[in-house]
Amino acid sequence: MSTSNKFSTDQVGNLNGFFKEVYADKLQELIPEGLKLVNMIKFIGKEKQGGNLFHQPVILGMEHGVTFASSDDDAFNLNPPVAGVIKDAQVRGNPMVMRSLLGYTAASRSVGGKNAFMDATKYIVANMLRSMSKKLEIHLLYGQKGYGVVASAPSNSTAETAKTLTIKPAEWAPGIWAGGEGMPIEIVSSAGVSRGEFTIASVDMDTRSVKVTSSAFQAGVDADDVIYHKGARGNEFAGIHAILSNTGTLFNISASSYNLWKANSYDAAGPLSFDKIAKASSRAVEKGLDSKLTCFVNPRGWSDLLNDQAALRMYDQSYSSAQLQQGAKSLKFHSQNGELEIIPSIYIKEGYCFMLAIDEFMRVGSSDISFKRPGYGDEFFRDLENSAAYELRLFTDQALFCMAPGKNVLVTGIVNSDDVVTP
Repeated sequence: MSTSNKFSTDQVGNLNGFFKEVYADKLQELIPEGLKLVNMIKFIGKEKQGGNLFHQPVILGMEHGVTFASSDDDAFNLNPPVAGVIKDAQVRGNPMVMRSLLGYTAASRSVGGKNAFMDATKYIVANMLRSMSKKLEIHLLYGQKGYGVVASAPSNSTAETAKTLTIKPAEWAPGIWAGGEGMPIEIVSSAGVSRGEFTIASVDMDTRSVKVTSSAFQAGVDADDVIYHKGARGNEFAGIHAILSNTGTLFNISASSYNLWKANSYDAAGPLSFDKIAKASSRAVEKGLDSKLTCFVNPRGWSDLLNDQAALRMYDQSYSSAQLQQGAKSLKFHSQNGELEIIPSIYIKEGYCFMLAIDEFMRVGSSDISFKRPGYGDEFFRDLENSAAYELRLFTDQALFCMAPGKNVLVTGIVNSDDVVTP
């Protein structure tokens, strides 16, 4: 082995050892609290799976083989059994990989001990984990539905290399686009035809617009086009929006055949209010919900709810200022299902509210977010062949699964009060 190769091997060994010592028990702490779903929905690992598929029996129909008899009847004939319906739901994880680099110089300066290693790597590790978990949060919400829908775009020209696209207000979620400069995207027509790949050059949060660049806009970009992360379309699992709007076959079960496999919908037709949320929750109650609902809303919809004087808040011994005061993290009140908690999230699009029976959801797959590469044990870093750097990767293989779509509600048609045009 040459001296340079030995140095590289020893260096990688040092990096791997320090990484395990410094970060092994701290990675979960680096996931931001603002990522609600990543933190709230449990991950079920491969030990619960059969082969490469996750299998979950679900009840879709009740038993109907009952016989009624009068008080005078005896030794009466029984009606034949009418079996309930239990189907095998199936879901397979979708892999995601994020790559980052640690240059030789920074790596060389990090071998002086654990503290030196932490100083050299803490920003890379933290930013990778925040970035990956943010991508996962977005796809838990909008997998197979896209990041946003174009409201308008300038006229197309094959000569231009940049274009500003305005996103429809109902399809705008600030958390998706914050820090999005440099993100590669694919734009697809409403008919499913790819317009090509682009890069986000800048984001204007005030006008809900993004500037995208490309070598040429030969295919054009038009209103109603859908924006996806590059490479996601056709390779991502179904997110909450896709699950709650499904009317066909999902997880090997048809929503058109079994009404309990079809989520509920409610058209808000204007600003959110507690009355509308209570009415929407009744749709889930009708299909058997008798437990807590957690409502995720856009911050603008949250502001409307705070201003709604009809709030049925909990002022008993469970009072918490974190839940009830202005600027709080959540609001709780009682509805016909029981407790109903409302949580704002910057990743929720303005035109929607997701009312979820969280316990009916799980993240399933072979691996949650991890710096461990499958089959490599505690080898976190690898030497790059053509660059003076080591590569660090984040990997996950998972998908979102819902055991009872009928206990959830998709609220649409939200037009926040600051967007309502007064005649």
